Amino acid sequence: MNKKTNTLLFVLGGTVFNILITIISFILFLALCSAFVFPHVSPDSSAWSWIMAGIFVAAIVSSFLVYRLAIKIIMKKVDMDKYFDPIFKPRRR
Repeated sequence: MNKKTNTLLFVLGGTVFNILITIISFILFLALCSAFVFPHVSPDSSAWSWIMAGIFVAAIVSSFLVYRLAIKIIMKKVDMDKYFDPIFKPRRR
């Protein structure tokens, strides 16, 4: 495979990985809140919507942090310039 194909597969794999981590984080935070927070909140309270929004934001932030950590580990182990083509090339002036 050439560098462009490797880059395309890496970006697609990274996107799928990030989406899976977001879903797993959302389910994990939802399970934690259902165990510890939801029994103490009344069902007709408006706090439910704020809690769900907070869970969603926490899932996105945690997936971003896990993705960054995974990319840092991959960059330490793999020579990115050797296998991947740059996505954005500098402009000539």
